[in-house]
Amino acid sequence: MTNKRVQRAAPAGIPARPRPTWRAADSLRRPGATGHGDVAASLVLIFPLLLAYEIGVLFGGRVNGADVVTRALYGAVGGRAAYLLLHVVLAVGFLLWLRHGRRWATLSLDVAAPVILEAAIYALTLGAVGSLVVDKLLGLGLGGSIVSALGAGVHEELVFRLGLMAGLVAVLTRCGVDRRLSVVTALVVSCAVFAAAHHLGSHGEPWTAHAFAYRCVAGCAFGLIFWFRSLAHAVYAHVLYDVLVALT
Repeated sequence: MTNKRVQRAAPAGIPARPRPTWRAADSLRRPGATGHGDVAASLVLIFPLLLAYEIGVLFGGRVNGADVVTRALYGAVGGRAAYLLLHVVLAVGFLLWLRHGRRWATLSLDVAAPVILEAAIYALTLGAVGSLVVDKLLGLGLGGSIVSALGAGVHEELVFRLGLMAGLVAVLTRCGVDRRLSVVTALVVSCAVFAAAHHLGSHGEPWTAHAFAYRCVAGCAFGLIFWFRSLAHAVYAHVLYDVLVALT
């Protein structure tokens, strides 16, 4: 007698369980300090962007102002060859982590494409909305373009949204502050720090009211995307917006 594994069919009238999607997974999570998104899944989706930026800065790119890690890392390894080798090791480690954690599906087209498409919509509307708010409410001219780089989408979202905004939400809620007030406070503070950081240090830009106000509006938009969608949505929206600015 052979031992065969019998797969039980679903009873008549009961549909089969659908394959989990990004939106379905979000709906099952209770918002934490990082909002509604899955941080681990977001990191999977943004790692290719981070890797492309980290290698791209060696071939004519410009290090983002908020990126102190790349400068410190390059100085620590002491040369281009060692820097590239380190990122090869990181890429291999990333692939092994995907395999061990069974997260290959996160990079599938049916998961990544909706995230990128939604981020593109945010990026296309952000410029027009930001300019409208700054011009109509603050009475400022459009001025020059806001300079950014590929790394801004990754590093600035990791620092100001995942680090600062989510960190403030976690600290404030632990101190007994109302959840909604914690989110609003963290959003406002992270927006202001995000805008101000672009004018600090030797790599900072000269301060102008237009640039600061525009970045406050942009920071608010990215913060809302991060909280209500995910870190990946915010990163890709930021990157695609910077690309559009660079091309226009």
